[in-house]
Amino acid sequence: MKRVKVLFPLVEAGFGHIMPQKAIYEAFSKKYGDRVDAECARFFSDSGDRHLIRYEKMMSRQVRIYSTVPAIGYLATLSCEFFGSVLSSFGSVRLSAPIAFRRGVKRMTAIAPDVVFSTHWATNYYVRHMNNPPLSVMYCPDGVCNKLFAYPSDLLLISTPVGYQKALKMKKFNASNLKMVPFLIRNEAFSVTYDKKAARRELGLPEDRFTVLFAEGGYGIGKTKAICKRLFKEHIPLTVIAVCGKNKKLYKYLSSLETPEEIVFMPCGFTEDILKFEAAADLFCGKSGNILAEATFFGDPTVVTKHATLIEEKIADHYVDTVGCAMREFSPKKTAELIKKFSADPALLEPYRRAALAWHENFGAEQAADELWKTIVRRFPELITNDRKQES
Repeated sequence: MKRVKVLFPLVEAGFGHIMPQKAIYEAFSKKYGDRVDAECARFFSDSGDRHLIRYEKMMSRQVRIYSTVPAIGYLATLSCEFFGSVLSSFGSVRLSAPIAFRRGVKRMTAIAPDVVFSTHWATNYYVRHMNNPPLSVMYCPDGVCNKLFAYPSDLLLISTPVGYQKALKMKKFNASNLKMVPFLIRNEAFSVTYDKKAARRELGLPEDRFTVLFAEGGYGIGKTKAICKRLFKEHIPLTVIAVCGKNKKLYKYLSSLETPEEIVFMPCGFTEDILKFEAAADLFCGKSGNILAEATFFGDPTVVTKHATLIEEKIADHYVDTVGCAMREFSPKKTAELIKKFSADPALLEPYRRAALAWHENFGAEQAADELWKTIVRRFPELITNDRKQES
């Protein structure tokens, strides 16, 4: 009998979609990979199709534009709310790139999955427009379910209580096709030490120095430069880690910045060590996005210095209002003043740190893997029958 094929397509439109996809793929493969064929692939970039590759680059470019000019980001996300799920999806996928839409459906058909687990709305849209659509499960990594993620699927997973409750109020969702699961943090996080002194020691940083981590998502567009310039004028003993992502200009600038002798400064570009930096930090500062989840996982109080879209605003709302581990401060001058105050009296951050640690159980991909499996079994009950035959 043909084995059920489960596809986990990777989409780069901001790195917040890739990280949860890899997490669920690894967790699902480990637990259920002996019963199905699980495949993880870069859906656009590995296609060899210039129209699909161009479309993914266009989505990435849009994220950069939104981060650079938040007014455009808000206009784009608010327009989705205004036009609704069907029209917004049509405009974002079919109208903006009609050839890529047809090629996307064609590529999905050629892969011939029986199940598709999407962490980006585009791949779900392709699935729903196939002649014989496979089972489609989506995970929304955002604070609330925006209209593009509200496009019909067989099951939608989300990780915030507010997002879950708001989605339930939409007529298309109910307790059977909408589930709340822990945030799909990358699985490597569970193997990184939670001991901040040990994490600093591993990185070659001072163990007893107040440590601040700056990060602005994978593209490194935010207020790190302005905050660091002001912070370095304060001449206070600090360790400052600045992750610039793919922003080479920012990395070059920060690397040439004159650093006061009281400050240990570590600028870096796109890095695989971000989890270690989060584990080492006493305070995280940066643009809203799914990186806030990782900072929270490691018990880091957070200063949200920017959100570029309504989606990012709702993500920040979750950590500020529901979790209680974050605060907002958009002024670089005032952010630098906050860091100075917290470094002088770290106990001020203790309520935020406790709130972050109290949310620790709300991370991990195993429950989402179980929900995916239950949905697959309902569509393909022969999987359970085969298991029973093997056991007997």
